[in-house]
Amino acid sequence: MFALVDCNNFYVSCEQAFQPQLEGRPVVVLSNNDGCLISRSAEAKALGLKMGEPYFKIKPLIQQHDVRVFSSNYALYGDMSARVLHYLSSVVPEVEMYSIDECFLDLHGMEAYQGDLSKLAQAWKQEIKRRTHIPVCIGIAPTKTLAKLANRLAKKTPSLEGLLYLNTEQCRQWALEQTPVEEVWGIGKQHTQKLWNQGIITAAQLAGQSEGWARKQLGGVVGARLVRELQGTPCQQLASSEDGGPSRKSIAYTRTFGQPLSDFHIVQAAVAHFASKAAEKLRRQGSAVNMLTVFISKSRYGTEPPPHTRSAVLTLPLATSDTTELLRHARVGLKRIWEPGGVYKKAGVLLDGLETAGQQQLLLFEPNEQAERRASLMAELDKVNQRFGKGAVRFAAAVPRERGPAPWAGQHQFQTSAYTTRWEDLLWIRA
Repeated sequence: MFALVDCNNFYVSCEQAFQPQLEGRPVVVLSNNDGCLISRSAEAKALGLKMGEPYFKIKPLIQQHDVRVFSSNYALYGDMSARVLHYLSSVVPEVEMYSIDECFLDLHGMEAYQGDLSKLAQAWKQEIKRRTHIPVCIGIAPTKTLAKLANRLAKKTPSLEGLLYLNTEQCRQWALEQTPVEEVWGIGKQHTQKLWNQGIITAAQLAGQSEGWARKQLGGVVGARLVRELQGTPCQQLASSEDGGPSRKSIAYTRTFGQPLSDFHIVQAAVAHFASKAAEKLRRQGSAVNMLTVFISKSRYGTEPPPHTRSAVLTLPLATSDTTELLRHARVGLKRIWEPGGVYKKAGVLLDGLETAGQQQLLLFEPNEQAERRASLMAELDKVNQRFGKGAVRFAAAVPRERGPAPWAGQHQFQTSAYTTRWEDLLWIRA
């Protein structure tokens, strides 16, 4: 058996956890630069506020209904996600972090020792709520695809109280009949239209198709596996790692600037900052990178003609996780694509061709001791920043020349404190 645990309205729930007076009120969280809605409370959804709507367009409606608005606070959300994951990792043998608010659990063999899985899952829901104040829904099924489907139904059906266990053939068939085919995990828009044209409207109808039909109509072996999973045969296992999440095949750090930028030195500092952050992610999962891409983008709605985005791809002579090396190559890439006089709204760094650090092919004429010293230096840098806080020690290339907020920093007019990751933001209780 597999389970999918999904945190309800996660970003909003994180804000409500530290401001309980928001319970029962319409609340929304905005994306970077306070652009679009990315999380809504149930009350906000009832007002007709939709995911992805631009904030400036719905501002009158928000003001009319006294909707509380928050800027995204990813430091808080990431830490709360880690707390939920840490608890679940302590009660099940294996966990796969699928996204910041979802994770799969491997429950194989647990029923024989722990008893009824539905009672066990109910206890997990209550304990997560007690520890973090985050409400969750749980779907349990013989396959990951069915667990995802069960979780969706548990969230949409109030009578299920956030928990659905597909432990019988009758339960599985009922769940498949209640699910539109476009809501099946792995069915995209292109396949949805194709299935509709053939009269396949529900997940139950899709599960009734043969494996040969699935291979022909749904992209070969991937489609066949999807149909078999809907039929109750597991074809996917958990892709877990030491921290509960699968190792990334690529790493990206991109941001939209809080204001248009045209100064090369400022954009260079922004790209260096992004490269430094990407390198930290790289070392955290124990990888080294072979290929680095730098891109900068102008506004699509401005007066400048296309192309609005320019990029440079650099193949590194040696796979590395050394921030100094990545900064050097990022600067080279930025110089290649920079257009004097251009006004830029976004930039980013992408790392591809990842391999395990310490196992990469070394250069013939570079002493191995030098590479070991660099790796040791980066490890010490990460330790210092972990102990004294993110950004305690930074590379000068990633620091703006002028004091104050970085010119590329996004807008976050409504951002709350980092309640759990910064000492000065900790809540005080006076009795």
